[in-house]
Amino acid sequence: MATEIKDFSKLCIHTMTNKPWDLKQCIENYSAAGIHGITIWRNVLKNQKLNDTRKMLEDYGMQVVSVARGGFFASADKDKRRSATEDNLRAVYEAGAVGAPLLILVCGADKRQSLEKSREQIMEGIIRILPLAQDAGVKLAIEPLHPMYAGDRSAVNTMAQANKMTKAVNSGLLGVAVDVYHLWWDDKLKEEIHRCGKNGKLFAFHISDWNVPATDFLNDREIMGNGCINISEIRGWTEEAGFSGFNEVEIFSEKYWSQDQKKYLEQIKNAYLNYT
Repeated sequence: MATEIKDFSKLCIHTMTNKPWDLKQCIENYSAAGIHGITIWRNVLKNQKLNDTRKMLEDYGMQVVSVARGGFFASADKDKRRSATEDNLRAVYEAGAVGAPLLILVCGADKRQSLEKSREQIMEGIIRILPLAQDAGVKLAIEPLHPMYAGDRSAVNTMAQANKMTKAVNSGLLGVAVDVYHLWWDDKLKEEIHRCGKNGKLFAFHISDWNVPATDFLNDREIMGNGCINISEIRGWTEEAGFSGFNEVEIFSEKYWSQDQKKYLEQIKNAYLNYT
């Protein structure tokens, strides 16, 4: 059973959750709402002076939990794989510059080749960026994505696959991000979360809910409690596995992006206390 959530000390919001806001608005509004955990998506870092960004985060008492996202290593095109490596090196640098201890990896896939080939390229890509990650003090987290994304977004679709990959790469810098939206359906999830924790690889925990019926498989996530995922149960499994980090709200939703973002943020806070 998950521990009771009584406050917002472990609540983190992904900036993409409030997509209409720029980074400054996210920082100001999260801080004002008593939320001090933030995962920064790289789109809001564009054209920002990273030193100034880091100072602003510190001034508002924000703790950067991670940066999203790196990855997309897999491609049948050699030039695209080279470009992905360069982009991931920039992502590691950006994470280190804003004080993030972790970079989330959405690993990529290519319909022109087998999933096995894509997974080989993912491991090769991760290995190529490990030296800079070591120098920057930034860990890397593979985020397994729902199988509906296996054709284009990620060839890593289960905790078992992610655990196998971290074991094969065998680096203390590489772990796994558990996202309930992507993994709630897996009947092996509990044992694989425990396996991940036992190996010291459980680096992040992302929360949202699965809308029923879903109208869009990318941008129709729900606020916790409004869907069918037993989030508290899964959180309990992560705690049993030794995880004690932030609970990161990551909601992609055209519906909520079109609404008043401050009111939406209050809905998230209420749902966090009651349905997480």
